[in-house]
Amino acid sequence: MKLATKKNGSRDGELVVVSRDLTRYVSAKAVAPTLQAALDNWPQTSPQLQELYLALNQGDVAGSAPFDESQVASPLPRAYQWADGSAYVNHVELVRKARGAEMPESFWTDPLMYQGGSDAFIAPRDNIEFASEEWGIDFEGEVAVVTGDVPMGASIAQAQESIRLVMLVNDVSLRGLIPAELAKGFGFFQSKPSSAFSPVAVTLDELGSAWSENKLHLPLLSTYNGKPFGKPNAGVDMTFDFADLIVHAAKTRPLSAGAIIGSGTVSNKQGTEHGTSIEEGGVGYSCIAEIRMIETIRDGKPATSFMKFGDSIRLEMLDDEGQSIFGAIEQQVSRYQK
Repeated sequence: MKLATKKNGSRDGELVVVSRDLTRYVSAKAVAPTLQAALDNWPQTSPQLQELYLALNQGDVAGSAPFDESQVASPLPRAYQWADGSAYVNHVELVRKARGAEMPESFWTDPLMYQGGSDAFIAPRDNIEFASEEWGIDFEGEVAVVTGDVPMGASIAQAQESIRLVMLVNDVSLRGLIPAELAKGFGFFQSKPSSAFSPVAVTLDELGSAWSENKLHLPLLSTYNGKPFGKPNAGVDMTFDFADLIVHAAKTRPLSAGAIIGSGTVSNKQGTEHGTSIEEGGVGYSCIAEIRMIETIRDGKPATSFMKFGDSIRLEMLDDEGQSIFGAIEQQVSRYQK
């Protein structure tokens, strides 16, 4: 099934069920007022939501209306936990290579992960607002899962069973602020502002054979300022699958229902040393930083600038029939007005 959160003036919005083709929706507040409430009681709410979803797709439900992606918040407008991994080690390797640093062997066996701010996510069609372009504004196209309760020290099997929903992410980064923060030795904070998630979150059965080995094997499409920028396959070159990432996150703490675990920037090595742009016949990239790294490795300095006010990014994933699965994250960068 496909679930979304309609904006209604409250912090957590109203849970709605969306048709498979993303054209209609119906309120699910009779089952659960919010997505978090549904996740808290998933064994009871999931069958009821599934029944409503089937009726909606069959055109046999009262009160349905046209679905408008601009009228929804991120599926979880705020969450108890947002932990983002870096499962595509090719991306990490490029970052380090661009600054002449060797990559520790442990990066191939022990996932990187940071704890992001989860109290105020951006809606998928709302602007990305910042006070300055000098902060190095970048998008990062990712996949994320939403879990049920996960015990501390969870096994791979428990982690796999905990996955409730899948969605896309724009993990916004401020590249100009990262070096000084990391130099303090205490991790990201100001350089990792609010993220945005796709209009809908979907259950695993909606993904069919594309969901395999705890990975989503479909291209993530990035369109930057109206031009194709990336189409790497999220199931390729993913060193750590989502079960691995959940196990890592839960090693020393339990995860509560509604925890979001991100994949990190989707990145394909493409059989070359450092990947190839779409213009050069490759699959491109899921963030600006990666092409800047490649320009630095190849030419000695980056040529592509980070995002400016007025720039736009669209992130989407299509099924084998060309139908949008999650809807599109489509955002423009604008100046923040106090």
